[in-house]
Amino acid sequence: MAGMNGSIKRSNDPKCTPADMLRRLVCCNNALSFLIEAHDGLSAAIAGRAGFEGIWASGLSIASALGYRDANEASWTQVVDVVERIVDTCDRPVLVDGDSGFGNFNSARLLAQKLHQRGAAGVALQDSCFPKMNSLIGDRHRLADVSEFSGRLRAVKDTVAEDFVLVARVEALIAGQPMESALLRASAYADAGADAILIHSRRSTADEILSFAKSWDNRLPLVIVPTKYHKTPSSTFRDAQIAAVIWANQPLRASIAAIRSVCERIAADEGVVGIDPQIAPLEEIFELLDYSELANAESKYQPMSS
Repeated sequence: MAGMNGSIKRSNDPKCTPADMLRRLVCCNNALSFLIEAHDGLSAAIAGRAGFEGIWASGLSIASALGYRDANEASWTQVVDVVERIVDTCDRPVLVDGDSGFGNFNSARLLAQKLHQRGAAGVALQDSCFPKMNSLIGDRHRLADVSEFSGRLRAVKDTVAEDFVLVARVEALIAGQPMESALLRASAYADAGADAILIHSRRSTADEILSFAKSWDNRLPLVIVPTKYHKTPSSTFRDAQIAAVIWANQPLRASIAAIRSVCERIAADEGVVGIDPQIAPLEEIFELLDYSELANAESKYQPMSS
């Protein structure tokens, strides 16, 4: 996987912000980049250790981990709180799935401002009406008016620091609209100040995405989420000059499968002897969350009483 050598780790240069790192990754990089989903601090730590260059704070995964449906049932403040934990446990830039901005221009700019304050590197906003429904379920995908959504984007750009990355997510193909509509929307969002375009499709092949990329002709960097067309090789995306691929939900789905399997096995065996060798040792948790730092700090700041 290109770029999996840790070259986009958090810089020691105080002038290099998380947004700078994300911008280099998505907007100023000739190679195809890969971001992966995280839904809490622990999953972010694991993703960072695996070598991914950036983290996608997934709306679906965060909502699901909180026990909500991906239909704006989790509040924006709950999302922001989770993002803070993701940022604090991982040294990679975090791009946040901001759904539609949780309302109008005012809620969108407030969301972006708070995400920036918590250390996020950027936000992706989709041109859906609030409340939105997950893109891969059902047919209830009402799109916002182009000029109204463009106003949301401009409000974010005018409110948050200039380096904060704004990705405009086009849902026209999800809503069953023609390619021309998707291109017109992307053009309007580029004019409104978006730094990159996320073009989304739920077809099982990448045909729609590749057709869009060809017509778009690199006006702005393109980001994709190949959840449904996951069998497409990455070389195809490189050839199409896609800027970044987001694996948007695989860690959450893997955890569901693993937890279900372990719970069923423990319930059936009425014990854990059979599964203990197959699960992560406690020491891995201690290492991931850097318990050794706490011990060192304790010896420095809290000496033993005489």
